[in-house]
Amino acid sequence: MPVEPPIETPRRLSEAYAMLAGGPLTPIAGGTDVMVRITGELGPPPERMIDLSRLDALAGITLDAGALVVGARTTYTEIRRSALCREHLPSLVDAAATIGAAQIQNRGTLGGNIANASPAGDTLPVLLATDAEIVLGSHREERSVAAADFFTGYRRTALAADELILRVRFPLPAGREVRFRKVGTRRAQAISKVVMAVAWRDHGAAAGWSDVRVALGSVAATPIRAAATEAVLEGARPIPEVADRAAETLAAELSPIDDVRSTAEYRRMVAARVLHRIVREAGGW
Repeated sequence: MPVEPPIETPRRLSEAYAMLAGGPLTPIAGGTDVMVRITGELGPPPERMIDLSRLDALAGITLDAGALVVGARTTYTEIRRSALCREHLPSLVDAAATIGAAQIQNRGTLGGNIANASPAGDTLPVLLATDAEIVLGSHREERSVAAADFFTGYRRTALAADELILRVRFPLPAGREVRFRKVGTRRAQAISKVVMAVAWRDHGAAAGWSDVRVALGSVAATPIRAAATEAVLEGARPIPEVADRAAETLAAELSPIDDVRSTAEYRRMVAARVLHRIVREAGGW
C-alpha cells in the first residue's frame, strides 16, 4: 500500500493561493483519482496534496451576462440535478450522467475532469463545442483561457503550478443546439472509446447551420475540434447527403491510436456513425 501524501485543507481561497505559491502541491476536490495518482499510475506520485473541497468560492451554478457559470468543485450529481444546467446546457448534464457510477458522480467534479486533462474526459468535448472559457486564479491574478487553448498535450494543460481552476463560463448564444454522445464498452462505468459533442445554430432552409463545432475525445492525445468536418456542415442543411459527406470527412480527418480499449479503425468508424446519427436526428429523418 503506498504512503498517502500529506494533505493541506484551506478554508479560504486566499489560503489556498498562499499554499500553492509556497511549493509543489497537487490539488484534489472529489479525490476520485487519488489512489491511481499516489501509486504512480498517472505519473510521479504527488509529494503533497491540497484539498479544495471546503472552498465555497469554487462552488455554485449561476447565470451571468449571457453565460452559464459552473464552479470548479461542482460535482457531476450537482450538474445533473441543476435546473439551470438542464434548461440551458442539457448536453453537459448528459455528459455528467455518463461518468462512472453514482459514487463517482457524487464526488467527482467538473474542475477535476478538466485538470486531469485525460483525452477521454467526458465533459471536455462539451467545453470545446460551446467555446467555454476556463477561469484560473492564483495569488497573482485571475485569467480566462479558452477551452480550445487549455489542453496543450497528453494530460498537459495551460494551468500554472500555482493556479487553480475557479469556474467555467459557457456562453449561451441564442438558438444554439448542442448534442452529446458517448460510446463505451457498456452503458455505465466505462471509459469512452469515442466521446463527441456537436454544436450549431440553425437559421432555416435558406441559410442552414452556422457556428458549427464538432468536438471529440478519445481519438487523439487531447480533446480536439474536427475543423474539416465543421467546414462541411457550416452553411449546410441536415439532409442525407450532408450527413454522408460529414461522416466521410470525419473518418478521414481523425488519426486515433490502437490501445487496450479499442482500435483506431473502430474509433474512426464509430465517430463517423455517431456524427451521421446526430445530423440525421437534427434533420428529423
